[in-house]
Amino acid sequence: MEIFFLGHAAFKIKTENGKVIYLDPYQLGGNEEKADIVVASHSHFDHFSKGDIQKIVKDDTLVLGPESISKNLKRFDGKGLKMGEVFEVDDIKIELVPSYTIKKPTHPKSNEWTGTIIEYGGKTVYHLADTERIPEMKDLAKRNITVALVPCGGTYTMDMEESTDATVDIKPEIAVPCHSWDKDLNEFKDLLGKKDPNIKVEILKIQSLKI
Repeated sequence: MEIFFLGHAAFKIKTENGKVIYLDPYQLGGNEEKADIVVASHSHFDHFSKGDIQKIVKDDTLVLGPESISKNLKRFDGKGLKMGEVFEVDDIKIELVPSYTIKKPTHPKSNEWTGTIIEYGGKTVYHLADTERIPEMKDLAKRNITVALVPCGGTYTMDMEESTDATVDIKPEIAVPCHSWDKDLNEFKDLLGKKDPNIKVEILKIQSLKI
């Protein structure tokens, strides 16, 4: 898989079999390639951007998200998935997992919003979406996550300290910080290096990450 950071919490993943997956597309340019799959983690405008999804959908694009935002998904004939349900298409497995805040009121657990796990070709990508450090993350350490896409800006989700603690819980091979609100991502890299130097940090800007 090849992972492209598109800004904010938006990512594009391209698989070896030519499929294009977008996670929380937002503020896309006008020339982004069309999507085979779009996954929206929750209904906030910067994660479920109707205008941006419209730019990349084609006749057979699958638009997915948690059942809790099924009304939003209807606009694109999308499918709501149950928490923990595994959806499989073209050798790609997609699973939605809990994503919520505890100290902040911005993303309550009762909303049943989600993070996303993508599995393909023996590799696993975990997009945390808008979350704080939650107990479920320690369970994901058993999943051998290849890449974790970690919010760290602190405005509505985790700050640098909490996000690096959460990354240690998850134990991915590689962490990619995002949702930073223009904060210096090297702070994330330095903090995580002190807590668990075995986790590699990739700060994506123009370059992509191949796994």
